[in-house]
Amino acid sequence: MLVDPLADVFDLSRVSCGVMAQLIAYEPWGVTIDPVPGAAFHAVVAGGCWLRIPGREPLHLMPGDVVLLPTNTPHELVSQVDAQTESLGRFETDVPRTRDGDMVIQGSGARTRLLCAAYDYDHEVAHPLMSQLPPLLHVPAGMPGDDGAVAATLRLLALELGGRPPGSRAAVGRLIDVLLIHVMRAWLRIQTDNAADGWLLALRDPVVARAMNAIHHQPDRPWTIESLAREVSVSRATLARRFAHLVGETPPEYLTRWRMDLAAQRLRDTDDTVAAIAAAVGYRSEYSFSRAFTHHRGLAPGRYRRHARTQALAAA
Repeated sequence: MLVDPLADVFDLSRVSCGVMAQLIAYEPWGVTIDPVPGAAFHAVVAGGCWLRIPGREPLHLMPGDVVLLPTNTPHELVSQVDAQTESLGRFETDVPRTRDGDMVIQGSGARTRLLCAAYDYDHEVAHPLMSQLPPLLHVPAGMPGDDGAVAATLRLLALELGGRPPGSRAAVGRLIDVLLIHVMRAWLRIQTDNAADGWLLALRDPVVARAMNAIHHQPDRPWTIESLAREVSVSRATLARRFAHLVGETPPEYLTRWRMDLAAQRLRDTDDTVAAIAAAVGYRSEYSFSRAFTHHRGLAPGRYRRHARTQALAAA
């Protein structure tokens, strides 16, 4: 059985690149990036700049450096640590794009080329993939243990963006998605053993990762701590202790939340009956499923489905 809970969560959460732009800026320059739902992502392709976040020391970014702000914390990108800024929205409105869609900030100084992206995901899914990450993930170029995947993906992106060959828009979108995976992997590699706990860091523990994988791939099984422990070949006490410590939830709590996320997605996206969805996520009766779903989501399954579809129509 392939152990890949991260891929499962990406699929469930529908993480994808919603907006992408290449920023070419000549000193002096500075932009304020207002927070929006989702995650913000910046990669320095050439030159250098500073990242300023309220309450943190400015971070100097060099070519090949990548930063991810999982919950799109307000931040600024500037050519010098003390540079003045203007709203990125103002630049998007007032600065004409090049034929290739690049945003160019004119100036008399050195040039910096940045790849900026915004990732969106299903905000109805309660899984803490993004919310449990720190406000900033910084993956510096050439970090210890670097496997070269981030740099290789950036090179491919630079090729696509440089020549704009046929199909480049589709290629860039897919490469940005791949880059997010590589950045998360790289960030995991540079965390110390005493790093803060969280869902993503728990994937470094093979026992916990296998237990999560079992839950993900067979959510309809009547899992208990005992049966999960047998599945991953450890004692009940070992699994309970390691899972709760690293994930922040007990295995039964994680199982219930995963089931509710799967059910919520099927209620929104399919016409499956509530009874069929209940059975698919491991409930023997529609009543017990409805009670659990209402407790977690605040709405009974039928009402949740109607509410979600009304919202989708309003947003269309």
